[in-house]
Amino acid sequence: MGEYDQLFIARRAVIDMQERPAVVATRDGRVAAVLDPAALPVSSRETVTLSDREVLLPGLVDTHVHLNEPGRSVWEGFESGTKAAAAGGVTTLIDMPLNSLPPTTTRDALDVKRAAASGKLHVDVGFWGGVVPGSLRHVEALYRAGVFGFKCFLADSGVPEFPPLDPAGLEVAAAEMARLGALLIAHAEDGQVIAAAPPPRGRAYSAYLRSRPAEAEERAIANLIDAASRCRTRAHVLHLSHAGSLACIGRARADGLDLTVETCPHYLHFSAEQVADGATWLKCAPPIRGADNRERLWNALASGEIDMIVSDHSPCTADLKALDSGDFGVAWGGIASLELGLAVVWTGARERGHGLATVARWMASAPADRVGLEHKGRIVPGADADLVVFDPEAEFVVDPVRLHQRVPLSAYNGERLTGVVRQSWVRGRRAYPFAGPGNGATLSRRELA
Repeated sequence: MGEYDQLFIARRAVIDMQERPAVVATRDGRVAAVLDPAALPVSSRETVTLSDREVLLPGLVDTHVHLNEPGRSVWEGFESGTKAAAAGGVTTLIDMPLNSLPPTTTRDALDVKRAAASGKLHVDVGFWGGVVPGSLRHVEALYRAGVFGFKCFLADSGVPEFPPLDPAGLEVAAAEMARLGALLIAHAEDGQVIAAAPPPRGRAYSAYLRSRPAEAEERAIANLIDAASRCRTRAHVLHLSHAGSLACIGRARADGLDLTVETCPHYLHFSAEQVADGATWLKCAPPIRGADNRERLWNALASGEIDMIVSDHSPCTADLKALDSGDFGVAWGGIASLELGLAVVWTGARERGHGLATVARWMASAPADRVGLEHKGRIVPGADADLVVFDPEAEFVVDPVRLHQRVPLSAYNGERLTGVVRQSWVRGRRAYPFAGPGNGATLSRRELA
């Protein structure tokens, strides 16, 4: 076999979604072999030996991240956001078409975003395209340019440059996605249901919950399923918070629709009962719902009804969270969790009897597979050498000042979590701890054929 570039020697490694001892050998940025420890000695230029308490994981793949650059880079940016990713064990992410300016709804906007990312990446980054009213003529060119699919909103997005699709617009978009074979991903809350609900005002979290009722998710998901079924469109439901919508999703899958669904760490960690009045740092859309609902989400992950966990990392500046007034009607809705997602999920998963191999499926291989990145999110020969050294027993208390995201504001401030990333590697190059400029690359769907 000749000399390897690296050997990762681990008493515990997640290989083929099972935890076992292994020696992972790399060459030219890819996994060259997975060896039995008894096969040593073999030669390499570098050897990384994990401690007995550390676990070698595949790098996580987060397909729902808002990096906001260019345009709103004071909220987050490519350098700070991908540093946070690397420190949290995320070695590949897909950037959302908003809240950057311009939004990624044209080929020119994609070129602007790629240029803004140049030289700033600590992990590998791909891009979603967006579809909004009037942008359909740009969809094919964007898809040919390599975006991984197209995001739409079915309710107000929170930024004026990315308006939602009405039912007719959703149908036309679904038909175009089907023609191209593209994946349509949807923020599934129904704007009409939200418009009919009492608007959020003041500090009461209960009022914010009433302003975004579960019915909004149910109706939007039903509308997405109807349009995708008629057009035979590949579809994906973003950030599911309401477990009651899973029955509709299950029926659509049973009928043969190519449909997947994700949830997020904050829906699995927090409950509405924990959200104090005025705690606008926990405002997100869809909202955090009750503790019973949270446990139903965990059960749905265990049963396979929910496919994956991604961050929906959606940061903003502190002033936009209306911390002074605590007014849920005014505050920006979004939670920044890119660096903390693995620890948050592992903390909850181990309490419920799930192992690290299951967490790796939810957070690495499942999102990678959905976007066609079969060479990411797993430790197998031929895959990219995206590797994470993780200490599953170490505990820490979240201090936002110590996070690598641009704005030191976190919904998890003061939370005690279990699990610490010690090292991360992207295509065989150390990404964390940081040692100079990043080695991340931009990814394109067309490179995957």
